[in-house]
Amino acid sequence: MASLPEASLLATLLILTVVLSTVLAGNSVDVVSSSSELLASSSLSPASPRPTTTQLLSLSSDLTTKSCSTIYFPAVWQKRNGGDTRTPVSVERELDAARALIRQAARRRRDLGLGDGNVSTADSWFDAGVESSLLSSVYRNPAAFHRSYREMEKRFKGCFIEQLELMAPAAPQGGRRRRGVRTSDPARAHAFFLPFSVSQMVRFAYRPNTYDKAPLLALVADYVRVVASRHPYWNRSAGANHFMLSCHDWGPEASMGHPELHANGIRALCNANTSEGFRPGQDVSVPEINLYDGDMPRQLLAPAPGLGSRPFLAFFAGGRHGHVRDALLRHWKGRDPGAFPVFEHGKHRQGLDYYAFMRRARFCLCPSGYEVASPRLVEAVHAECVPVIVSDGYALPFADVLCWEAFSVAVPVATSPG
Repeated sequence: MASLPEASLLATLLILTVVLSTVLAGNSVDVVSSSSELLASSSLSPASPRPTTTQLLSLSSDLTTKSCSTIYFPAVWQKRNGGDTRTPVSVERELDAARALIRQAARRRRDLGLGDGNVSTADSWFDAGVESSLLSSVYRNPAAFHRSYREMEKRFKGCFIEQLELMAPAAPQGGRRRRGVRTSDPARAHAFFLPFSVSQMVRFAYRPNTYDKAPLLALVADYVRVVASRHPYWNRSAGANHFMLSCHDWGPEASMGHPELHANGIRALCNANTSEGFRPGQDVSVPEINLYDGDMPRQLLAPAPGLGSRPFLAFFAGGRHGHVRDALLRHWKGRDPGAFPVFEHGKHRQGLDYYAFMRRARFCLCPSGYEVASPRLVEAVHAECVPVIVSDGYALPFADVLCWEAFSVAVPVATSPG
């Protein structure tokens, strides 16, 4: 990562923020009208037996960058109460057309600027001055990615289960919103968003210090039961074209509250840990970043300094969460104060904040804490500081699109110092 092109990397990492903000923007089909109805759902009789999924989604690891171009909804159908809930033929044809265009783009050229005439040049889509050779080293296939994104903007439609006041997600809704992918017609939808918030559910149902997740799982089960009983499109793939979003540490476990959601649904998770059941190719690894006031930190939006203005070899600041960080601290503290100083909390140099240190370092350590993901990964990319990922089982965001090995360093926990 001698020169990390801001346009090529950062534009890709921003895409998920833009698309997810779009997904979270709308109101939608009136499935559940109030939080009280959800909470009363536990008294409902169980929904009619749902069909077994005979063919599941074959997904990219990134719903938002690949979108409808690589999402495959089963052509088979199921019947419920005599109704035909198969995927509409028009939707299948749209997906087939998008897939064909992406395959064509991938075969013709790997360089974005050398496409078939229907694809924008690198200078027009990214910032001026970005070299095609840099795009090819960072993207697995720039032309295929660009065509996929264009097809997503052109075709993708999402239907959103109406938000419930009690469970409406808070943090993921920050930032600017567009309505380009929303449809109020479920027959046109390629995917259905379940906008429940695991964080809000935990606040509502979890008793501190009990470590009892049963109330959370029961709440998720009730939520999905209400949706399934009133929303016939759940049954056209037993929930396989429905997705949830969570950056809470318990997000992966929350889906276990309902067997079809856990087995078939698309889980967009920040805690994308394969050792805890994350499924690359079906689930979505979401990069996370702290938006303290709802917008990107202004320090990360400013032009990054060059290597000559980076006096620090490596930088990390954070809590001693988990064994990895604790081991690194024990190894480096006091080892070589002149070359590698380690400051206790509150004793760092005056006049420099967290982002200032990051922008003045060449490498930014991103060790796992209690969970594998960390906002440091995205912050480091924005600061053009090489991420050093010390983690096991972390499915990196955009791994099907980006060549992470070209601009980051991965260190297995077993071989890390300490």
